Amino acid sequence: PAPRVPRTTRGDRAADRRAREIRETLADAFRMPDMEDPAPGVEGRAGSADAPTHGPAGEPPDTRASDDPASAPETPRLPTGDRGAAPDAAAHSHGPASAADHQAPEPTPGHPRVPAAAPRDRGASPARPATATPPANPATPRSMAAPARDGDHRRTFPPFPPRPSGDGDSFAETWWGRAWVTALEDGALDPARLARGRGYAEQGHVDAITVTPGLVLAYVQGSRPRPYRVQVRLRTFDEADWDRFLDAAADRPGHIAALLDKEMPQSLADCGVPLLPGPGDLAPRCSCPDSGHPCKHAAALCYQTARLLDADPFVLLLLRGRGEREVIDALSRLSAARAARAAQGREPEQLPGMRATDAVSRRGPELPPLPAPLPPPSHPEQPPVYPASPGGPDPFALDQLATDAAARAHVLLTTGRDPVGPLSLWHDAVRLAAARPGSGLTAGTRALYASLARAAGRTPGDLARAVAAWRQGGPTGLSVLEEPWDPPAGRFDRARPLLLAADLPAFRPWRNRLTHPRGHVQLRLGRDHLWYAYESEPDQDDWWPRGTPDPDPVGALTGLDTLGDA
Repeated sequence: PAPRVPRTTRGDRAADRRAREIRETLADAFRMPDMEDPAPGVEGRAGSADAPTHGPAGEPPDTRASDDPASAPETPRLPTGDRGAAPDAAAHSHGPASAADHQAPEPTPGHPRVPAAAPRDRGASPARPATATPPANPATPRSMAAPARDGDHRRTFPPFPPRPSGDGDSFAETWWGRAWVTALEDGALDPARLARGRGYAEQGHVDAITVTPGLVLAYVQGSRPRPYRVQVRLRTFDEADWDRFLDAAADRPGHIAALLDKEMPQSLADCGVPLLPGPGDLAPRCSCPDSGHPCKHAAALCYQTARLLDADPFVLLLLRGRGEREVIDALSRLSAARAARAAQGREPEQLPGMRATDAVSRRGPELPPLPAPLPPPSHPEQPPVYPASPGGPDPFALDQLATDAAARAHVLLTTGRDPVGPLSLWHDAVRLAAARPGSGLTAGTRALYASLARAAGRTPGDLARAVAAWRQGGPTGLSVLEEPWDPPAGRFDRARPLLLAADLPAFRPWRNRLTHPRGHVQLRLGRDHLWYAYESEPDQDDWWPRGTPDPDPVGALTGLDTLGDA
């Protein structure tokens, strides 16, 4: 319950009202301004009179100003003799203090408070609230990765997983990665910050890394919830530096091969152009308030960049100003131009023999003898790779035709005969379609079958069935598919008793074919005295070659899935 207020006069009430107005004025004078962007992790609320005054980076306030009376701001201080009464109010007061005066706490400099209880006077104004609603904290960025924007001059790498820390071990594995770490450590001013930055890198505090010409950018998670935006800059090459570097790389073909294998030859890095950074060449920058060079967040990003260089040395070339595709294209053009100039400078080699006009104009024994033929090679060589061009022929089809021509020429040189020569157009089309690897229901196979069938005047279905017969028995298997014939007595007549002895039903004979009573399995005798198995839907007369030819009819049926339905 409220204390009992003694009876006062009109002068006392006026003095009390004036004292309250002075207290409210002083409370507004001590109110701190609201912070626009409070640092995360700071206790208290921005704009609250009870909150400690921190800087924009969340650092503790400098207390040295309070030690110097001259440097302290002039702030009015309430007297401590009376509880909450102003000097003027004390001078004009003729009665005892009011209840409001006894309930008001004593304000302290830097932490003013509004009176806790309002007076019961009807003319008194309500007290102003001492705290304001703090502004909402900005959203914490999740990642800097944007793979959709990547190109030859922008590459985004996912964050590295944490790795076990090793005392004294080198953070990088390759010599160029260790050179990057050496440039970082030799240019650092505080080894303690380097150690903490290496710990951040080993613990996986570095988010996705974006590399552009002359810049490495990433978010690094520190000790506060909001990560810091860190960037490391490196000077890019000008055109003269790039010309010297490309000339040095094109001088030795091994340099280009090493770059394509994700290796950096040391002779290429020492070609007169400072490809690797030296002490002081790395320019870090971080959004944290630490002014160290570098801070622990920038050091963590530099350590993780060394791991990027281990995996792909083209990251170093991108930092110097050019992407991987641009460097490879420039090296290809430079190598081709040098080869063309070298070929123009050489004189053509003199071939043995004599000109045709000189040989025709002479007669008799004056003609030189013909040179001996060269020995045939042991095997045909592989054809060159044909490039693909819009609207041009299929490179794979050209390769297949060239390989087939080389094999035929090799057989003709070694044996003196061409096995493909006596084939008809249809048989040759079937042979080419059967020789294509991976033939199946693919777009390339359909196109090949359609073109070959159209050239031979057949349908693609006929060609597919003929290809199956060719793969079963070659030209003989194709003749078994297309040419029924009347075999002589003997082998064909002995096939039915053999089938009956194998607990199979009596097959129906017709010329060189034996058909199952259900009409789904058939045996065909070829002119090579081998039995070829065929399958079809029951009574559909749609026969397809299956299995492997065998001199025994029962053996030819072995392995057929539909034989168990007999």
